[in-house]
Amino acid sequence: MKKLNGTVIVTYRCNARCTMCNRYKEPSRPEDELTVETIRKLPPMYFTNITGGEPFIREDLKDIVRELYKKSDRIVISTNGFFTDRILDLCREFPGIGIRISIEGLEQTNNEIRGLEDGYNRGYTTLCKLVEMGMKDVGFGMTVQDRNAPDLVPLYKLSDEMGMEFATASLHNSFYFVESNNIIHDRAMVAQHFETLVNELLRSGSPKKWFRAYFNHGLINYIYSQKRLLPCDMSFDTFFIDPFGDVMPCNGTKEKEVMGNLNSQSWEELWSSPQAEQVRQKVRCCDRNCWMIGSVSPAMHKYIWVPAFWVAWHKFKALFSKKPYSMYENKIVRDYRDGKVTKEELDRCSTCEACAKASAEA
Repeated sequence: MKKLNGTVIVTYRCNARCTMCNRYKEPSRPEDELTVETIRKLPPMYFTNITGGEPFIREDLKDIVRELYKKSDRIVISTNGFFTDRILDLCREFPGIGIRISIEGLEQTNNEIRGLEDGYNRGYTTLCKLVEMGMKDVGFGMTVQDRNAPDLVPLYKLSDEMGMEFATASLHNSFYFVESNNIIHDRAMVAQHFETLVNELLRSGSPKKWFRAYFNHGLINYIYSQKRLLPCDMSFDTFFIDPFGDVMPCNGTKEKEVMGNLNSQSWEELWSSPQAEQVRQKVRCCDRNCWMIGSVSPAMHKYIWVPAFWVAWHKFKALFSKKPYSMYENKIVRDYRDGKVTKEELDRCSTCEACAKASAEA
């Protein structure tokens, strides 16, 4: 069986009150959440992300991780880092696991966005203790918006000094976030901070960071409401499963799309069902153009020649310039600067011709 890329949403309960996510307003009930028995039915995976809500709210998370390690080559847990003792306890048993702690800026900015009193210090302390333990795969995750964009590069430099990973995202609207009003108001300002980050990454000595530069280049493209740079193959070689056992293509759709339910089906039955095929057809004509690591990372591996060419070209430019990347390489950024495209035009949702055609035929 081909190994897949999977994201396991173990709970919708969350102790944070993030300004860009209302998931805490619609939590799952503990008695309805994924059981270890359902986890056992998942297929082989080359990578698994465990997320929420806040995963460490689940007191049986260790049991879930034990089962997932039987199926997955690599596991990374996304957390707000608040439950330090639980995180450290799990990492003592699983020292090879990855931990990504969401930190949305420097102290004041993070605490305002996350709605967690002392959230920055709790998350940062957890990171430091993980490093002291000798954990190798730890780092920050940051969702960039108007309020925290000025903290983007300072946070990256802090992660670099600590030898940690640094993951980025931008605002998205979907059923998963229970949110449809996430908007970047000052695109040029936010893009400028991304441009600085891209150049920092390109000037590093790490090939991994060079490819992260490409991902952040794609975030600039995304915040200018453009078509995504790589095809989306969610539901083909990648999946999400939510706390209720529903298997979905991703967490970026406007309405929840369900391929089947693993509580009541076997994986083989679910994955090859007519319902799953219908969802795949929707994915093929999806016009949302999301640019989140869960869908982009598999695409970057699958279509490696696209980011590889971009990296090679910009590393070549780095031989002759301290600033090998400019956000104005993107035509849309130039057009917006020059007044050829208005904010209203960028904000306006485009209609997917393929979907319109499919609807007409139906």
